[in-house]
Amino acid sequence: MNDVKKIGFLGTGIMGAPMARRLAEAGHQIRAWNRTASKAEALLPLGVEIGSTPARTVEESDVVIVMLSSGPVCDDILLAPQGVLDAMRRDSTLVVMSSIPVANAERQAEAASARGIHYLDAPVSGGEQGAIEGKLAIMAGGESTAFERLSGLLEVLGNPVRVGPAGAGQLAKLVNQLVVASTIATVSEAMLLAERGGADPAKVREALLGGFADSTILRAHAPRMLARDFKPGGPAKWQLKDTQTALSLADNLSLELPVATLVNRLFEDLVAHGDGDLDHSALVRELRRRNDMPL
Repeated sequence: MNDVKKIGFLGTGIMGAPMARRLAEAGHQIRAWNRTASKAEALLPLGVEIGSTPARTVEESDVVIVMLSSGPVCDDILLAPQGVLDAMRRDSTLVVMSSIPVANAERQAEAASARGIHYLDAPVSGGEQGAIEGKLAIMAGGESTAFERLSGLLEVLGNPVRVGPAGAGQLAKLVNQLVVASTIATVSEAMLLAERGGADPAKVREALLGGFADSTILRAHAPRMLARDFKPGGPAKWQLKDTQTALSLADNLSLELPVATLVNRLFEDLVAHGDGDLDHSALVRELRRRNDMPL
């Protein structure tokens, strides 16, 4: 490829590993780090180098991509003295693709700018399969010039859209997560209503496809709910983190979101019952509990 980038990739878990894989297969030079080293080492056959620390991983990188678990984890690794931002070279670009609070993204952007580093917050949606297939929805906030410079690279991972200044990408992801969480709850209820009412839930789902009730959740997650296959693509505890962050922002904006509040409570109960590591489609288990239906 004509525009090979040296990429430091931090976080090679469920989402990060297939994303790093796609970038390596596209010809970019990848040096990766993960707290559990074996997850990064799985990329060695692709020619990916392994960094011993986050700071050493990003040295001399053109682009640093972050796919870590939370805002506090990102802040610890990026902003600490002798951390990632201090190790990055001037005029390189930091792309935080983790789902983090808007305020964290704005703070990181300011710290990057003070060091002459470009910044994009670019969280994603599409789950593990979207990462594998390069079909992620990528919601980017930051400078238009930085976005345009990296649009070709991001297109290896999915469909990037710049939605505004730094922090706007995280805001768009919170909007996405409210839609996802509420739709999972509604599809869960619909499948239970069909079951208890005496219809075949799988056939009901089939009948709805193509109509106004159709959705990615109905297509992808309703079969998982019916098969009770909750191997995580997006763990419920991460969904809860995002809905809690969205509601905290709404509260700061004096915005009442009663549906999101109720759905957040369902996810809180799901995690409290020990199901946080299951896929977020496992919310149906919480509704089955409330209705004395077998799990």
